[in-house]
Formats: sequence, structure tokens, C-alpha cells
Amino acid sequence: MAMMNEMEYRTIGSALAGGYRAAVYCRLSKDDDLQGESASIANQRDMLEKYCEKQGWEVVAVYQDDGYTGLNMERPDLKRMLKAIERRQINLVITKDLSRLGRNYLQTGTLIEDFFPRHGVRYIAMNDGIDTMRENNDIAPFKNILNEMYSKDISKKVHSSYLLKAQQGQFTGCIAPFGYQKDPEDKNHLLVDEETAPIVRQIFRWALEGHGPNFIRRRLEEQKVPCPTWWNRERGFRNVRTKWEKKDPVNGRYMWDFSVIKDILMNPVYTGAIASQKKDYRFKIGTIGEKKPQDWIVVEERHEPIVDRKSFDIVQDKLKSRQRSRQTGEISLFAGLLKCGECGKSLTIRYTNDKHPKQIYSCKTYNAYGKQHCTQHRVEYETLYRLVLNKIRECAKAALMDGEAVAGRLTNTCEAEQKGQREALERSLTKHEERIEVLEKMVLRLYEDMVAGRITDANFNLLLEKTQKEQAELKAKVEKGRKHLADEIRLAVDARQWVESIQEYRDITELDAPTLNRLIKEIVVHETIDSDKTRHISIEIHFNLKPIPEVEQVTG
Repeated sequence: MAMMNEMEYRTIGSALAGGYRAAVYCRLSKDDDLQGESASIANQRDMLEKYCEKQGWEVVAVYQDDGYTGLNMERPDLKRMLKAIERRQINLVITKDLSRLGRNYLQTGTLIEDFFPRHGVRYIAMNDGIDTMRENNDIAPFKNILNEMYSKDISKKVHSSYLLKAQQGQFTGCIAPFGYQKDPEDKNHLLVDEETAPIVRQIFRWALEGHGPNFIRRRLEEQKVPCPTWWNRERGFRNVRTKWEKKDPVNGRYMWDFSVIKDILMNPVYTGAIASQKKDYRFKIGTIGEKKPQDWIVVEERHEPIVDRKSFDIVQDKLKSRQRSRQTGEISLFAGLLKCGECGKSLTIRYTNDKHPKQIYSCKTYNAYGKQHCTQHRVEYETLYRLVLNKIRECAKAALMDGEAVAGRLTNTCEAEQKGQREALERSLTKHEERIEVLEKMVLRLYEDMVAGRITDANFNLLLEKTQKEQAELKAKVEKGRKHLADEIRLAVDARQWVESIQEYRDITELDAPTLNRLIKEIVVHETIDSDKTRHISIEIHFNLKPIPEVEQVTG
């Protein structure tokens, strides 16, 4: 087929213009270092909307991610746009340039060469001359790589700058800590916020009286004190809502998170200090973990304190004293196995306040947030122990009496549970295989461009290395996935082996962690409450179908 000329392209484009449902996407972050009017979100939007109007395209949605790096593909409005595409609401996406869509070479390439075509979406990067309706888009993969290299360089410079400011005791956050506001004359300096500082002082007063974060959370909710997220939204700093606000728009603003209160109580900013570099960061990955307080960069006396240093230190000691470890130091027997059937969180072990304390398990969500968010799901340790022990004995006995029947039931149950997982894995593998084909074509184009002299040997080697690395990673994933699917065929065999293995537990008299982890996948606890407040607990024991492995016992 002969390639259409520019005049033919414009004519066809005009004829199809009425059929386009366009989405304008804008993005800006600190690492972009953009200059000029077009750098702002507003001007990006204006430029793209005018371009669409000139082409006769209907703009059905505008998506904007302000303050998000191009390396992060978990941007709120980008995700909303992709969902709209999946719902067939959009068939044209336009950005100012390719880097606005993203700076991650692999993920941006997947959008352009896989996701958009699969959903019938035309993509245009206006200033880069990229239009997926045209055939001359070979430059797009190379621009993706150059954008990522640029972003890496900017990232190094930005983080070096933040480190220097941290050492000088300058505030570098986007939003001031709750109880403070940024100085209008110096954004790196904090001023006390007289509207929210009293809330912080009250939180510390309760803590000094010996109350923990959960008590403080309940008092704040009872007194209908709005949470920090609500304050930031009211003042135009953020447009996000907490999960409680999404559930209950009226009362959700008064729901405080346990971790928010704990962070306030542990933050030395309230003593007048600036604490920075609290998180470990890696390029392309982002935050990979929290640093210990002793590893923070702390500079004292940088602004007016809300809490005196002596009171703050007393609160830290009280917080540490509340972190009671198990007296014996042993690991909970059912650790990692117990799950709440309603919220999905773990059940954690606690001790009652009785004269003779009992060990009980209760829902982690209930312990942290109270009955508004989940119920207790209380199970006594002894009751659970006895139930699981008897169940293992019953299974062992049944396996000895009719092993084939037990194996059949196990196989059927596991097949039902794995059906959805298997289908999702099949879809993922198909996507990976399609991407591998795309990459193979890209490698061929690279060779052609090198031979023709369109790219240098150095750029060819760089681009080839990147492409081949992605190919290798995808092929490894596909191989692993196909092997996993093949392993599922062994369900019946595994079931028979499992039945043979459990038979030895017919006379088991006590439980230990290795045995539980060999035999049991998870234990799910459900709780229902009648109109007369009567609690009903039901416990599901999900056995691990795979054959019981040999576990080496280590003592020391």
C-alpha cells in the first residue's frame, strides 16, 4: 500500500474529525524544569484545546496531574483517563509533548504501542510531531528513552538540592505540617497556624496524660474535629479525600487515622525543629521505605515551637512504653494465617484485662479505628487452638478412610478458587507476548536506522541494550507464568500427595508453627451480629493443597 501524502492525510482527517472524542492530558512537576508560558498546566490546557478546536475535534474530557513526576504512572488523572479509554469514552489522546504522557521508557512505550492501539485510540504529542495515525513514528521509542535519561539527570539534581536544604534546616515539603503554615515571604520557613495549632496542642496534652493514639482518635471524632486532609482541601492545597470521607461525605471529615495521630506525636517539627530526609528513595521506584528517626536530618530552632522539648520527649517515652512486646518473646503460633472475613486485615493477638489474662485474637482494623469501621471478630486463643487441632485430626482420619474422595473434593475446591486467577494470568501473559512482538519489530527498525545512518553507533547500542533488557524481562515473566499454568494441571496429583501426607497427623496432640504453615493456607474469621446484639463467629480453615514440604528445624 502506497503511503498517503500530506494532503490526503488532512482530507481524511477532516472527514473523520466528527468521530473523535478527544481527551486533553496535561502534567507538570518539579523535575520537569520547563521554561516559558507553555510550562504551566493552564497554558498546556489552553494550547491543546485550541489545537483540537482548529481540527474540529470534540474535547470530551481534560485530565490534569499537577505535581506528579513523569516516572510515576500511578497519577490520579492518568488512571482516570485510562479507565475512560477502557470504557470506550475516548478515542483520541493529545498531549503537549511525549514527556507529558510520561518519562518512564518501558511504561510509556507500552501505552503508545500496546494499550492505545488495542483500544482504538489515536495518540498525538503535538510539539514532537508524533501521531499514531501516521506511519512515520519511529522516533517515539527513542524520545521515550531520552526523556527517561533527562528525568534521571534532573532527579539527581533535585535530590541534591533537597539534601542541601535539609542540612540548612529549610522546610522543603509541598504542604506545611498540620498546625503550621508556610511563611508568605519565605516558603522554606514555617509559621504557627493559629487556627489548627490548638488541635495539635490538645493532641499532645492527651498524650502527656498517658493516652494513646486510639484514645486521642476517639476523642477527636467525638468532638467532631475535622482531620488534616479536610483542612488542606478547604484551603485549596489538595483536592483529595480520605477513604472515610468517600464512604460518608458528611461525617467522614471527622474520622482520624491512627497513623496520622502517631506521626504528629513523633514529629520534632512541633518543637521548632526541621526533620528531613525521612524516606529512602530510588530513581523510577520512588519511596521504598521509611528511615528510622535516628537517621533523619534534624536541625533545631528553625521556627516557633507548638510544644516544648521537655513535653515532646515525655510523649516519646510514653509512646515507646505502650509498644509492649510479648513477655516470652515467642512468635504468635498463628502469625500470618488469621484474616478478618469482612475487612481482609489480619487478626492480631492481645491480652484481656481480666484477673487471669487470656490471649485473644481480634481484628486489626477494629483495634485501630473502632466499631465504626469493623467489628471485633474476637476469638480466644485456646478455642482457636482446639478447633484447628481437631480439624487436622478429622482431615487425617477422613484421608485414611477414603483418600480418593478427599483428594477429589480438594481438587474441585482449588480449581474453583484458581479459575479467576488463571484467567487474569492468561490475559497478562497475552499482553506480555504482544509486547515482545512489538519489541522485536523495534530492534529491526534500529538496525535499519543504524545502517541508513539515521542514528549513531553509540545511540544504537544504548537503545538496543534497553530494548533487549525489556525483552529478556518479559520473556522471563512469560516463561514463569506458563510454567505456573502448567503446574495447575498437577492439582489432582498434588491433592493425592497432600492426602497421603496428612494421614500421618491422625494422632497429633499439639500444634506448632511449622506444622500449621505446612498444612494451612489461611484461617478466615467471620462475625455477624443479630438485632439483639448477639455475636456469631464462624471460622473457615483453608488448607494448603500443595504437598507438604520438608522443613528443616533450626535451633539456636
